[in-house]
Amino acid sequence: IMCPLCDKYCPYMKLSDSCVYAKVTHLFDNGATVFFAVFMAVWATVFLEFWKRRRAVIAYDWDLIDWEEEEEEIRPQFEAKYSKKERVNPISGKPEPYQAFTDKCSRLIVSASGIFFMILVVIAAVFGIVIYRVVTVSTFAAFEWALIRKNSQVATTGTAVCINFCIIMLLNVVSVEKKNYKRSLTTQVVQILISVYTVIYWDTKCNCFVPNDVISHMYFLLRFTGRPGAYLRLINRWKLEECHPSGCLIDLCMQMGIIMVLKQTWNNFMELGYPLIQNWWTRRRLRQEYGHEAKASFPQWEKDFNLQSMNDYGLFEEYLEMILQFGFTTIFVAAFPLAPLLALLNNIIEIRLDAYKFVTQWRRPLASRAKDIGIWYGILEGIGILSVITNAFVIAVTSDFIPRLVYAYKYGPCAGQGQAGEKCMVGYVNASLSVFQVSDFENRSEPKTDGSVKYCRYRDYRDPPNSKEPYSYTLQFWHVLAARLAFIIVFEHMVFTIKNLISYLIPDLPKDLRDRMRREKYLIQEMMYEAELDRLQKERNERKKNGKSHHNEWP
Repeated sequence: IMCPLCDKYCPYMKLSDSCVYAKVTHLFDNGATVFFAVFMAVWATVFLEFWKRRRAVIAYDWDLIDWEEEEEEIRPQFEAKYSKKERVNPISGKPEPYQAFTDKCSRLIVSASGIFFMILVVIAAVFGIVIYRVVTVSTFAAFEWALIRKNSQVATTGTAVCINFCIIMLLNVVSVEKKNYKRSLTTQVVQILISVYTVIYWDTKCNCFVPNDVISHMYFLLRFTGRPGAYLRLINRWKLEECHPSGCLIDLCMQMGIIMVLKQTWNNFMELGYPLIQNWWTRRRLRQEYGHEAKASFPQWEKDFNLQSMNDYGLFEEYLEMILQFGFTTIFVAAFPLAPLLALLNNIIEIRLDAYKFVTQWRRPLASRAKDIGIWYGILEGIGILSVITNAFVIAVTSDFIPRLVYAYKYGPCAGQGQAGEKCMVGYVNASLSVFQVSDFENRSEPKTDGSVKYCRYRDYRDPPNSKEPYSYTLQFWHVLAARLAFIIVFEHMVFTIKNLISYLIPDLPKDLRDRMRREKYLIQEMMYEAELDRLQKERNERKKNGKSHHNEWP
Protein backbone atom coordinates (compact mmCIF):
# COMPACT_ATOMS: atom_id res chain seq x y z
CA ILE A 1 0.00 0.00 0.00
CA MET A 2 1.50 3.31 -1.13
CA CYS A 3 1.20 6.58 0.77
CA PRO A 4 -1.05 9.28 -0.73
CA LEU A 5 0.49 11.67 -3.25
CA CYS A 6 -1.35 14.74 -1.95
CA ASP A 7 -2.95 16.08 1.22
CA LYS A 8 -6.23 14.67 2.55
CA TYR A 9 -8.09 14.00 -0.69
CA CYS A 10 -5.64 11.60 -2.32
CA PRO A 11 -6.38 8.03 -1.22
CA TYR A 12 -3.99 5.21 -0.45
CA MET A 13 -3.14 3.26 -3.58
CA LYS A 14 -1.74 -0.15 -4.31
CA LEU A 15 1.62 -0.40 -5.97
CA SER A 16 0.15 -2.81 -8.51
CA ASP A 17 -2.05 0.02 -9.82
CA SER A 18 1.03 1.62 -11.37
CA CYS A 19 2.16 -1.47 -13.27
CA VAL A 20 1.08 -0.04 -16.64
CA TYR A 21 3.10 3.13 -16.08
CA ALA A 22 6.04 1.06 -14.86
CA LYS A 23 6.01 -1.02 -18.05
CA VAL A 24 5.84 2.10 -20.21
CA THR A 25 8.66 3.69 -18.23
CA HIS A 26 10.82 0.58 -18.68
CA LEU A 27 10.66 1.05 -22.47
CA PHE A 28 13.04 4.02 -22.22
CA ASP A 29 14.39 3.72 -18.67
CA ASN A 30 16.66 0.72 -19.06
CA GLY A 31 20.27 -0.16 -19.69
CA ALA A 32 20.07 0.90 -23.35
CA THR A 33 19.25 4.48 -22.31
CA VAL A 34 22.90 5.18 -21.50
CA PHE A 35 24.13 3.95 -24.86
CA PHE A 36 21.39 5.86 -26.67
CA ALA A 37 22.34 9.08 -24.86
CA VAL A 38 26.00 8.55 -25.80
CA PHE A 39 24.98 7.84 -29.39
CA MET A 40 22.95 11.05 -29.61
CA ALA A 41 25.81 13.10 -28.15
CA VAL A 42 28.19 11.61 -30.70
CA TRP A 43 25.60 12.11 -33.45
CA ALA A 44 25.31 15.80 -32.58
CA THR A 45 29.08 16.20 -32.95
CA VAL A 46 29.21 14.23 -36.21
CA PHE A 47 26.26 16.22 -37.55
CA LEU A 48 27.96 19.55 -36.85
CA GLU A 49 31.32 18.39 -38.21
CA PHE A 50 29.79 17.15 -41.46
CA TRP A 51 27.78 20.33 -41.72
CA LYS A 52 31.04 22.29 -41.60
CA ARG A 53 32.29 20.18 -44.50
CA ARG A 54 29.07 20.69 -46.41
CA ARG A 55 29.16 24.43 -45.72
CA ALA A 56 32.69 24.63 -47.07
CA VAL A 57 31.63 22.91 -50.32
CA ILE A 58 28.66 25.24 -50.78
CA ALA A 59 30.76 28.32 -50.00
CA TYR A 60 33.38 27.21 -52.53
CA ASP A 61 30.80 26.52 -55.24
CA TRP A 62 29.36 30.02 -54.75
CA ASP A 63 32.83 31.62 -54.50
CA LEU A 64 32.32 32.74 -50.89
CA ILE A 65 35.28 31.08 -49.19
CA ASP A 66 37.22 34.33 -48.80
CA TRP A 67 34.21 36.63 -48.86
CA GLU A 68 33.72 38.94 -45.90
CA GLU A 69 30.41 40.60 -45.13
CA GLU A 70 30.45 44.27 -46.01
CA GLU A 71 29.95 46.86 -43.35
CA GLU A 72 26.25 47.34 -42.73
CA GLU A 73 24.60 50.53 -43.79
CA ILE A 74 23.49 53.10 -41.25
CA ARG A 75 19.80 52.95 -40.42
CA PRO A 76 17.84 56.01 -41.58
CA GLN A 77 16.31 56.42 -38.10
CA PHE A 78 19.74 56.43 -36.48
CA GLU A 79 21.14 58.85 -39.08
CA ALA A 80 18.22 61.25 -38.64
CA LYS A 81 18.57 61.29 -34.85
CA TYR A 82 22.35 61.64 -34.61
CA SER A 83 23.13 63.51 -37.85
CA LYS A 84 24.14 66.67 -35.96
CA LYS A 85 26.99 64.85 -34.22
CA GLU A 86 29.54 63.36 -36.59
CA ARG A 87 33.00 61.88 -36.40
CA VAL A 88 35.37 60.39 -38.94
CA ASN A 89 35.17 56.64 -39.36
CA PRO A 90 38.71 55.26 -38.78
CA ILE A 91 38.08 52.54 -41.38
CA SER A 92 36.47 54.41 -44.26
CA GLY A 93 37.80 57.88 -43.41
CA LYS A 94 34.36 59.37 -44.00
CA PRO A 95 32.25 61.35 -41.52
CA GLU A 96 29.33 59.47 -40.01
CA PRO A 97 26.70 60.08 -37.29
CA TYR A 98 28.04 59.55 -33.80
CA GLN A 99 26.24 58.34 -30.68
CA ALA A 100 27.62 59.63 -27.41
CA PHE A 101 28.88 57.10 -24.85
CA THR A 102 26.41 58.28 -22.18
CA ASP A 103 23.48 57.85 -24.56
CA LYS A 104 24.69 54.41 -25.51
CA CYS A 105 25.03 53.39 -21.86
CA SER A 106 21.54 54.58 -21.03
CA ARG A 107 20.13 52.53 -23.89
CA LEU A 108 22.08 49.47 -22.79
CA ILE A 109 20.74 49.89 -19.25
CA VAL A 110 17.18 50.07 -20.57
CA SER A 111 17.73 46.96 -22.72
CA ALA A 112 19.28 45.05 -19.81
CA SER A 113 16.36 46.05 -17.61
CA GLY A 114 13.94 44.70 -20.21
CA ILE A 115 15.79 41.39 -20.38
CA PHE A 116 15.91 41.15 -16.59
CA PHE A 117 12.18 41.84 -16.45
CA MET A 118 11.54 39.04 -18.96
CA ILE A 119 13.58 36.66 -16.82
CA LEU A 120 11.49 37.62 -13.80
CA VAL A 121 8.33 37.00 -15.83
CA VAL A 122 9.57 33.51 -16.74
CA ILE A 123 10.42 32.74 -13.11
CA ALA A 124 7.02 34.01 -11.97
CA ALA A 125 5.28 31.85 -14.57
CA VAL A 126 7.31 28.81 -13.48
CA PHE A 127 6.38 29.43 -9.86
CA GLY A 128 2.73 29.80 -10.86
CA ILE A 129 2.76 26.47 -12.69
CA VAL A 130 4.32 24.77 -9.67
CA ILE A 131 1.56 26.11 -7.42
CA TYR A 132 -1.05 25.11 -10.00
CA ARG A 133 0.22 21.52 -10.02
CA VAL A 134 0.33 21.08 -6.26
CA VAL A 135 -3.14 22.62 -5.85
CA THR A 136 -4.79 20.90 -8.81
CA VAL A 137 -3.68 17.37 -7.93
CA SER A 138 -5.75 17.56 -4.73
CA THR A 139 -8.69 19.02 -6.64
CA PHE A 140 -8.64 16.24 -9.21
CA ALA A 141 -8.26 13.65 -6.44
CA ALA A 142 -11.62 14.83 -5.03
CA PHE A 143 -13.30 15.07 -8.45
CA GLU A 144 -16.73 13.53 -9.03
CA TRP A 145 -15.71 11.62 -12.15
CA ALA A 146 -14.06 8.36 -11.22
CA LEU A 147 -11.81 8.39 -14.30
CA ILE A 148 -10.25 11.73 -13.35
CA ARG A 149 -10.20 10.86 -9.67
CA LYS A 150 -8.23 7.66 -10.29
CA ASN A 151 -5.81 9.42 -12.66
CA SER A 152 -5.48 12.72 -10.84
CA GLN A 153 -1.73 12.98 -11.41
CA VAL A 154 -2.04 12.35 -15.15
CA ALA A 155 -4.86 14.90 -15.39
CA THR A 156 -2.74 17.43 -13.54
CA THR A 157 0.17 16.84 -15.89
CA GLY A 158 -2.05 17.16 -18.98
CA THR A 159 -3.62 20.45 -17.94
CA ALA A 160 -0.24 21.83 -16.82
CA VAL A 161 1.18 20.99 -20.26
CA CYS A 162 -1.62 22.95 -21.95
CA ILE A 163 -0.89 25.95 -19.74
CA ASN A 164 2.82 25.56 -20.48
CA PHE A 165 2.11 25.59 -24.19
CA CYS A 166 0.00 28.74 -23.96
CA ILE A 167 2.72 30.50 -21.97
CA ILE A 168 5.34 29.41 -24.53
CA MET A 169 3.33 30.97 -27.35
CA LEU A 170 2.68 34.13 -25.32
CA LEU A 171 6.32 34.61 -24.38
CA ASN A 172 7.36 34.01 -27.98
CA VAL A 173 5.04 36.79 -29.12
CA VAL A 174 6.38 39.12 -26.44
CA SER A 175 10.00 38.35 -27.30
CA VAL A 176 9.35 38.92 -31.01
CA GLU A 177 7.85 42.33 -30.23
CA LYS A 178 11.04 43.22 -28.33
CA LYS A 179 13.14 42.91 -31.49
CA ASN A 180 14.22 46.14 -33.17
CA TYR A 181 16.45 46.43 -36.17
CA LYS A 182 16.86 43.01 -37.74
CA ARG A 183 20.52 43.44 -38.66
CA SER A 184 21.63 44.46 -35.20
CA LEU A 185 23.90 41.67 -34.00
CA THR A 186 23.33 42.54 -30.35
CA THR A 187 19.57 42.45 -30.80
CA GLN A 188 19.82 39.14 -32.63
CA VAL A 189 21.92 37.59 -29.89
CA VAL A 190 19.57 38.89 -27.18
CA GLN A 191 16.56 37.58 -29.10
CA ILE A 192 18.23 34.22 -29.62
CA LEU A 193 19.02 33.90 -25.92
CA ILE A 194 15.53 34.98 -24.85
CA SER A 195 13.88 32.60 -27.30
CA VAL A 196 16.14 29.65 -26.57
CA TYR A 197 15.91 30.03 -22.81
CA THR A 198 12.17 30.74 -22.97
CA VAL A 199 11.18 27.90 -25.25
CA ILE A 200 13.71 25.21 -24.36
CA TYR A 201 13.42 26.21 -20.70
CA TRP A 202 9.66 25.67 -20.90
CA ASP A 203 9.42 23.01 -23.60
CA THR A 204 11.66 20.64 -21.73
CA LYS A 205 9.16 20.53 -18.89
CA CYS A 206 10.45 23.70 -17.36
CA ASN A 207 8.03 23.63 -14.46
CA CYS A 208 9.36 20.21 -13.63
CA PHE A 209 12.97 20.61 -14.69
CA VAL A 210 13.79 23.79 -12.87
CA PRO A 211 11.88 24.22 -9.63
CA ASN A 212 9.59 21.21 -9.63
CA ASP A 213 11.98 18.78 -11.23
CA VAL A 214 14.82 19.95 -9.04
CA ILE A 215 12.47 19.70 -6.08
CA SER A 216 10.48 16.59 -6.71
CA HIS A 217 11.70 14.80 -9.81
CA MET A 218 15.18 15.20 -11.07
CA TYR A 219 17.40 16.16 -8.13
CA PHE A 220 16.41 13.26 -5.96
CA LEU A 221 19.69 13.61 -4.11
CA LEU A 222 18.69 16.99 -2.64
CA ARG A 223 15.50 15.55 -1.10
CA PHE A 224 13.59 18.82 -1.36
CA THR A 225 10.15 17.21 -1.18
CA GLY A 226 10.65 15.84 2.30
CA ARG A 227 8.86 12.65 3.36
CA PRO A 228 5.43 11.63 4.66
CA GLY A 229 4.89 13.33 7.99
CA ALA A 230 7.54 15.99 7.29
CA TYR A 231 6.86 17.39 3.83
CA LEU A 232 8.49 20.59 2.70
CA ARG A 233 5.88 23.10 1.54
CA LEU A 234 5.63 26.21 -0.58
CA ILE A 235 4.85 29.23 1.60
CA ASN A 236 4.30 26.71 4.40
CA ARG A 237 1.03 25.70 2.75
CA TRP A 238 1.25 23.58 -0.38
CA LYS A 239 2.95 20.21 -0.37
CA LEU A 240 5.33 19.77 -3.28
CA GLU A 241 4.38 17.22 -5.91
CA GLU A 242 5.98 13.79 -5.67
CA CYS A 243 7.01 11.35 -8.36
CA HIS A 244 4.60 8.73 -9.60
CA PRO A 245 5.14 5.33 -7.91
CA SER A 246 6.38 3.98 -11.26
CA GLY A 247 9.20 6.52 -11.32
CA CYS A 248 10.01 10.15 -12.02
CA LEU A 249 10.81 9.82 -15.71
CA ILE A 250 7.30 9.03 -16.95
CA ASP A 251 6.01 12.49 -16.05
CA LEU A 252 8.91 14.26 -17.74
CA CYS A 253 8.51 12.11 -20.86
CA MET A 254 4.77 12.74 -21.02
CA GLN A 255 5.11 16.51 -20.81
CA MET A 256 7.95 16.70 -23.32
CA GLY A 257 6.07 14.54 -25.82
CA ILE A 258 2.87 16.56 -25.62
CA ILE A 259 4.66 19.91 -25.80
CA MET A 260 6.82 18.85 -28.75
CA VAL A 261 3.87 17.53 -30.77
CA LEU A 262 1.70 20.57 -30.00
CA LYS A 263 4.46 23.03 -30.82
CA GLN A 264 5.39 21.40 -34.11
CA THR A 265 1.74 21.15 -35.17
CA TRP A 266 1.06 24.77 -34.24
CA ASN A 267 4.18 26.07 -36.00
CA ASN A 268 3.37 24.23 -39.22
CA PHE A 269 -0.21 25.48 -39.11
CA MET A 270 0.84 29.08 -38.54
CA GLU A 271 3.63 29.04 -41.12
CA LEU A 272 1.25 27.93 -43.87
CA GLY A 273 -2.17 28.92 -42.56
CA TYR A 274 -1.37 32.57 -41.86
CA PRO A 275 -0.12 33.37 -45.41
CA LEU A 276 -3.04 31.41 -46.90
CA ILE A 277 -5.59 33.47 -44.95
CA GLN A 278 -3.82 36.75 -45.79
CA ASN A 279 -3.65 35.93 -49.50
CA TRP A 280 -7.30 34.87 -49.52
CA TRP A 281 -8.27 38.18 -47.99
CA THR A 282 -6.14 40.06 -50.54
CA ARG A 283 -7.77 38.21 -53.45
CA ARG A 284 -11.20 38.95 -52.01
CA ARG A 285 -10.35 42.64 -51.72
CA LEU A 286 -9.05 42.78 -55.29
CA ARG A 287 -12.20 41.10 -56.62
CA GLN A 288 -14.30 43.73 -54.89
CA GLU A 289 -12.18 46.59 -56.27
CA TYR A 290 -11.57 45.43 -59.87
CA GLY A 291 -14.04 42.63 -60.48
CA HIS A 292 -13.38 38.98 -61.17
CA GLU A 293 -12.58 39.38 -64.88
CA ALA A 294 -10.21 42.30 -64.39
CA LYS A 295 -8.37 40.45 -61.64
CA ALA A 296 -7.92 37.41 -63.89
CA SER A 297 -6.26 39.62 -66.54
CA PHE A 298 -3.53 40.88 -64.18
CA PRO A 299 0.00 40.18 -65.46
CA GLN A 300 2.03 37.62 -63.57
CA TRP A 301 4.29 40.21 -61.93
CA GLU A 302 1.27 42.00 -60.46
CA LYS A 303 -0.18 38.73 -59.18
CA ASP A 304 3.16 38.03 -57.51
CA PHE A 305 3.24 41.51 -56.03
CA ASN A 306 -0.14 40.89 -54.38
CA LEU A 307 1.28 37.91 -52.50
CA GLN A 308 2.54 38.26 -48.93
CA SER A 309 6.01 39.63 -48.46
CA MET A 310 8.56 37.70 -46.46
CA ASN A 311 8.52 38.62 -42.77
CA ASP A 312 10.75 41.41 -41.55
CA TYR A 313 13.21 39.05 -39.88
CA GLY A 314 13.97 36.92 -42.93
CA LEU A 315 14.91 33.36 -42.03
CA PHE A 316 15.30 34.16 -38.34
CA GLU A 317 12.15 32.26 -37.32
CA GLU A 318 13.09 29.29 -39.53
CA TYR A 319 16.54 29.10 -37.96
CA LEU A 320 15.11 29.47 -34.48
CA GLU A 321 12.65 26.64 -35.03
CA MET A 322 15.43 24.30 -36.15
CA ILE A 323 17.63 25.32 -33.22
CA LEU A 324 14.87 24.50 -30.74
CA GLN A 325 14.17 21.21 -32.48
CA PHE A 326 17.88 20.36 -32.26
CA GLY A 327 17.65 21.08 -28.55
CA PHE A 328 14.68 18.72 -28.20
CA THR A 329 16.49 15.89 -29.95
CA THR A 330 19.70 16.22 -27.93
CA ILE A 331 19.21 17.86 -24.55
CA PHE A 332 16.56 15.55 -23.09
CA VAL A 333 16.78 12.58 -25.40
CA ALA A 334 17.36 10.28 -22.43
CA ALA A 335 13.99 11.30 -21.00
CA PHE A 336 12.12 11.32 -24.32
CA PRO A 337 13.78 9.00 -26.87
CA LEU A 338 11.02 9.56 -29.43
CA ALA A 339 12.12 13.17 -29.95
CA PRO A 340 14.46 12.36 -32.90
CA LEU A 341 11.69 10.39 -34.64
CA LEU A 342 9.17 13.20 -34.18
CA ALA A 343 11.73 15.72 -35.44
CA LEU A 344 12.38 13.61 -38.55
CA LEU A 345 8.68 13.29 -39.35
CA ASN A 346 8.16 17.01 -38.75
CA ASN A 347 11.05 17.95 -41.05
CA ILE A 348 9.80 15.69 -43.86
CA ILE A 349 6.45 17.48 -43.72
CA GLU A 350 7.88 20.95 -43.16
CA ILE A 351 10.21 20.74 -46.18
CA ARG A 352 7.20 20.42 -48.46
CA LEU A 353 5.18 23.04 -46.56
CA ASP A 354 8.03 25.55 -46.75
CA ALA A 355 8.50 24.84 -50.45
CA TYR A 356 4.78 25.45 -51.09
CA LYS A 357 4.89 28.61 -48.97
CA PHE A 358 7.94 30.09 -50.71
CA VAL A 359 6.70 29.26 -54.21
CA THR A 360 2.97 30.05 -53.99
CA GLN A 361 2.27 32.22 -50.94
CA TRP A 362 5.22 34.60 -50.62
CA ARG A 363 6.80 37.06 -52.98
CA ARG A 364 10.19 36.05 -54.22
CA PRO A 365 12.59 36.90 -51.37
CA LEU A 366 15.68 38.97 -52.04
CA ALA A 367 18.82 36.85 -51.90
CA SER A 368 21.84 37.95 -49.89
CA ARG A 369 25.33 36.50 -49.71
CA ALA A 370 26.51 34.62 -46.63
CA LYS A 371 29.35 32.15 -46.28
CA ASP A 372 27.93 30.39 -43.19
CA ILE A 373 24.97 30.38 -40.81
CA GLY A 374 26.63 32.86 -38.47
CA ILE A 375 25.94 32.80 -34.77
CA TRP A 376 23.55 29.86 -35.11
CA TYR A 377 26.46 27.43 -35.43
CA GLY A 378 27.88 28.53 -32.08
CA ILE A 379 24.46 28.00 -30.48
CA LEU A 380 24.27 24.50 -31.96
CA GLU A 381 27.68 23.70 -30.47
CA GLY A 382 26.56 25.08 -27.12
CA ILE A 383 23.43 22.93 -27.18
CA GLY A 384 25.57 19.90 -27.99
CA ILE A 385 27.71 20.53 -24.90
CA LEU A 386 24.65 21.22 -22.75
CA SER A 387 23.04 17.98 -23.94
CA VAL A 388 25.89 15.90 -22.49
CA ILE A 389 25.54 17.51 -19.07
CA THR A 390 21.75 17.33 -19.06
CA ASN A 391 21.56 13.70 -20.17
CA ALA A 392 24.10 12.77 -17.53
CA PHE A 393 21.88 14.27 -14.83
CA VAL A 394 18.68 12.79 -16.31
CA ILE A 395 20.13 9.27 -16.35
CA ALA A 396 21.86 9.56 -13.00
CA VAL A 397 19.20 11.41 -11.02
CA THR A 398 15.80 11.14 -12.66
CA SER A 399 15.90 7.57 -13.94
CA ASP A 400 16.21 4.40 -11.89
CA PHE A 401 19.27 3.19 -13.78
CA ILE A 402 21.76 3.92 -10.99
CA PRO A 403 19.61 2.62 -8.07
CA ARG A 404 19.02 -0.64 -9.97
CA LEU A 405 22.73 -0.96 -10.70
CA VAL A 406 23.66 -0.36 -7.04
CA TYR A 407 21.09 -2.90 -5.87
CA ALA A 408 22.24 -5.54 -8.35
CA TYR A 409 25.90 -5.32 -7.38
CA LYS A 410 25.64 -4.43 -3.68
CA TYR A 411 22.33 -5.47 -2.12
CA GLY A 412 20.63 -8.00 -4.42
CA PRO A 413 20.90 -11.79 -4.59
CA CYS A 414 24.02 -11.46 -6.76
CA ALA A 415 25.80 -9.02 -4.44
CA GLY A 416 29.56 -9.49 -4.52
CA GLN A 417 29.45 -11.90 -7.47
CA GLY A 418 30.27 -9.30 -10.12
CA GLN A 419 27.22 -9.99 -12.25
CA ALA A 420 23.91 -8.26 -12.90
CA GLY A 421 20.96 -9.91 -14.61
CA GLU A 422 17.22 -10.28 -14.24
CA LYS A 423 17.62 -12.74 -11.38
CA CYS A 424 19.82 -10.25 -9.55
CA MET A 425 16.95 -7.72 -9.38
CA VAL A 426 14.67 -9.86 -7.24
CA GLY A 427 13.52 -7.76 -4.28
CA TYR A 428 14.57 -4.42 -5.82
CA VAL A 429 11.12 -2.79 -5.64
CA ASN A 430 10.77 -3.67 -1.97
CA ALA A 431 14.27 -2.36 -1.25
CA SER A 432 13.49 0.97 -2.96
CA LEU A 433 10.39 1.60 -0.82
CA SER A 434 10.53 2.82 2.78
CA VAL A 435 7.92 2.19 5.48
CA PHE A 436 5.86 4.97 7.07
CA GLN A 437 3.60 4.71 10.09
CA VAL A 438 0.24 6.32 9.31
CA SER A 439 -0.13 7.72 12.83
CA ASP A 440 2.89 9.98 12.13
CA PHE A 441 1.00 11.94 9.46
CA GLU A 442 0.56 15.68 9.90
CA ASN A 443 -3.02 16.73 10.61
CA ARG A 444 -3.30 18.68 7.34
CA SER A 445 -2.01 15.80 5.22
CA GLU A 446 -3.68 12.79 6.83
CA PRO A 447 -5.99 11.13 4.28
CA LYS A 448 -9.71 10.76 4.95
CA THR A 449 -10.01 7.01 5.49
CA ASP A 450 -11.53 4.62 8.02
CA GLY A 451 -8.17 4.16 9.76
CA SER A 452 -7.70 0.52 8.78
CA VAL A 453 -4.30 1.24 7.21
CA LYS A 454 -1.46 1.24 9.73
CA TYR A 455 1.56 1.45 7.45
CA CYS A 456 2.19 2.69 3.92
CA ARG A 457 5.20 2.72 1.61
CA TYR A 458 6.93 5.56 -0.25
CA ARG A 459 9.87 5.84 -2.63
CA ASP A 460 12.95 6.59 -0.57
CA TYR A 461 15.81 5.01 1.33
CA ARG A 462 14.96 5.65 4.99
CA ASP A 463 14.93 3.65 8.21
CA PRO A 464 11.59 2.25 9.49
CA PRO A 465 9.62 4.11 12.18
CA ASN A 466 10.63 1.65 14.94
CA SER A 467 14.39 2.12 14.46
CA LYS A 468 16.70 4.08 16.75
CA GLU A 469 16.62 7.05 14.36
CA PRO A 470 13.21 6.88 12.63
CA TYR A 471 13.10 7.95 9.00
CA SER A 472 16.82 8.71 8.79
CA TYR A 473 18.70 7.92 5.57
CA THR A 474 19.98 4.37 5.20
CA LEU A 475 23.42 3.35 4.01
CA GLN A 476 21.91 2.37 0.68
CA PHE A 477 20.86 6.00 0.10
CA TRP A 478 24.45 7.20 0.45
CA HIS A 479 25.71 4.42 -1.82
CA VAL A 480 23.16 5.42 -4.47
CA LEU A 481 24.06 9.10 -4.06
CA ALA A 482 27.79 8.38 -4.46
CA ALA A 483 27.07 6.22 -7.51
CA ARG A 484 24.98 9.01 -9.07
CA LEU A 485 27.75 11.56 -8.66
CA ALA A 486 30.39 9.11 -9.93
CA PHE A 487 28.25 8.30 -12.99
CA ILE A 488 27.81 11.99 -13.85
CA ILE A 489 31.56 12.60 -13.74
CA VAL A 490 32.47 9.44 -15.69
CA PHE A 491 29.71 9.93 -18.28
CA GLU A 492 30.57 13.57 -18.96
CA HIS A 493 34.32 12.96 -19.25
CA MET A 494 33.86 9.92 -21.45
CA VAL A 495 31.40 11.58 -23.83
CA PHE A 496 33.36 14.83 -24.02
CA THR A 497 36.51 12.83 -24.81
CA ILE A 498 34.71 11.00 -27.62
CA LYS A 499 33.25 14.26 -28.97
CA ASN A 500 36.62 16.01 -28.98
CA LEU A 501 38.28 13.02 -30.59
CA ILE A 502 35.68 12.93 -33.36
CA SER A 503 36.01 16.68 -33.89
CA TYR A 504 39.78 16.26 -34.23
CA LEU A 505 39.60 13.29 -36.59
CA ILE A 506 37.04 14.75 -39.01
CA PRO A 507 38.69 17.49 -41.11
CA ASP A 508 36.75 20.69 -41.74
CA LEU A 509 37.34 20.45 -45.49
CA PRO A 510 36.74 17.36 -47.68
CA LYS A 511 39.88 16.02 -49.32
CA ASP A 512 38.70 16.69 -52.87
CA LEU A 513 37.77 20.27 -51.97
CA ARG A 514 41.12 20.83 -50.28
CA ASP A 515 42.89 19.50 -53.36
CA ARG A 516 40.84 21.74 -55.64
CA MET A 517 41.62 24.79 -53.50
CA ARG A 518 45.34 23.93 -53.53
CA ARG A 519 45.21 23.39 -57.28
CA GLU A 520 43.47 26.72 -57.73
CA LYS A 521 46.06 28.47 -55.56
CA TYR A 522 48.87 26.80 -57.51
CA LEU A 523 47.42 27.88 -60.86
CA ILE A 524 47.02 31.46 -59.65
CA GLN A 525 50.65 31.54 -58.51
CA GLU A 526 51.75 30.09 -61.87
CA MET A 527 49.74 32.71 -63.77
CA MET A 528 51.20 35.52 -61.64
CA TYR A 529 54.70 34.14 -62.13
CA GLU A 530 54.28 33.83 -65.89
CA ALA A 531 52.73 37.30 -66.13
CA GLU A 532 55.66 38.77 -64.23
CA LEU A 533 58.13 36.95 -66.49
CA ASP A 534 56.35 38.28 -69.58
CA ARG A 535 56.48 41.80 -68.20
CA LEU A 536 60.17 41.58 -67.40
CA GLN A 537 60.90 40.04 -70.81
CA LYS A 538 59.12 42.89 -72.57
CA GLU A 539 61.05 45.47 -70.52
CA ARG A 540 64.32 43.76 -71.38
CA ASN A 541 63.52 43.70 -75.07
CA GLU A 542 62.58 47.37 -74.95
CA ARG A 543 65.89 48.28 -73.37
CA LYS A 544 67.84 46.33 -75.97
CA LYS A 545 65.87 47.95 -78.73
CA ASN A 546 66.60 51.43 -77.35
CA GLY A 547 70.25 50.57 -76.87
CA LYS A 548 70.08 50.73 -73.11
CA SER A 549 71.50 48.09 -70.81
CA HIS A 550 71.37 47.73 -67.11
CA HIS A 551 73.25 45.52 -64.77
CA ASN A 552 71.62 43.07 -62.35
CA GLU A 553 68.96 42.10 -64.85
CA TRP A 554 67.07 38.89 -64.46
CA PRO A 555 68.41 36.10 -66.63
